[in-house]
Amino acid sequence: MIRFDNDYSRSAHPKIIEALSEDMYNSYAGYGLDSWCEIASDEIRKAIGKPDADIHYLIGGTQTNMTVIDIALRSFEGVISADTGHVNVHETGAIEFTRHKVIALPSADGKITSAQVREQGVLKVQNPTPGHVVEPKMVYISQPTEFGTLYSKEELEAIRASCDEFGFYLFVDGARLSYALSSPFNDVDLKHIASICDAFYIGGTKCGALFGEAVVILNNELKPHFFSYQKQHGALLAKGWLLGLQFYTLFKDDLYTEVARAAVKMALNIKSAMLSKGIKLAVDSPTNQQFFIMTNEQIKALSEEYMLSEIETIDESHKCMRLCTAWYTKQQDVDSFIEAIKRL
Repeated sequence: MIRFDNDYSRSAHPKIIEALSEDMYNSYAGYGLDSWCEIASDEIRKAIGKPDADIHYLIGGTQTNMTVIDIALRSFEGVISADTGHVNVHETGAIEFTRHKVIALPSADGKITSAQVREQGVLKVQNPTPGHVVEPKMVYISQPTEFGTLYSKEELEAIRASCDEFGFYLFVDGARLSYALSSPFNDVDLKHIASICDAFYIGGTKCGALFGEAVVILNNELKPHFFSYQKQHGALLAKGWLLGLQFYTLFKDDLYTEVARAAVKMALNIKSAMLSKGIKLAVDSPTNQQFFIMTNEQIKALSEEYMLSEIETIDESHKCMRLCTAWYTKQQDVDSFIEAIKRL
């Protein structure tokens, strides 16, 4: 069975495995206070062009979203998200578990707009009963989105402007950031993301690492006591050097974007094959995640050899299916899959 159902079904890039193996007999201080985390943070600061950024290493995406959002907001404040955003639909109410409301805004492509953010700001200012409702304080977006779509530089700058107008933090989920940066349709780099965010994170779990996410804190208001909050949330790994070593390996020679480039190209080739066969897109994604509206018969025919993930039922004869390529996807598997598509 060839798996296209997710982008985290293999362990780690061989260079990371090699680096971990070579380092297995060394000892370090715990909880991220080690030389690997130090030099990894230096590499990330150089890559984003922010020498004063605070870098913290966590283990997984939901844990990271939950921790960053909770420490940034007071108990009566909420976070704005697309209704399809990960914090709204795929985290089992983790944000609400920390007593913060997710203010979900309608979205057809996984993105929210600056106009929607501004509307929430106006509603906050004009609220006739202040103190009786949840107040928005943070905007959460992901790059790429849950649907694999990308925010352009212009869209990000417009959202930043709306955030500034109403005093909202901007937090970017970068669980699949490597695939966004590697897309030929992307016009945003790490330095630009760092210039418009209050905080964001660089995903490792889905982008070549065994596990791990690197949180980048840029707003000085959010920097104090992050270590303590991280510990409170169970998000502080004792063997923190395992994270630092991985992120140093990913960033020292730009392996981070290199590993995703081929994956995105293969995903776009699969998309072309699907379109040539008359299979419609649920959303037009330029990254490693692709979403197709397929008949039950087509799904059954492919499922004998290939595994995709079912997103939702469209009607009694069609489903929306997600396909993911990843840093470990083999070209020969993509080629055979495309031939299978042609035979549908």
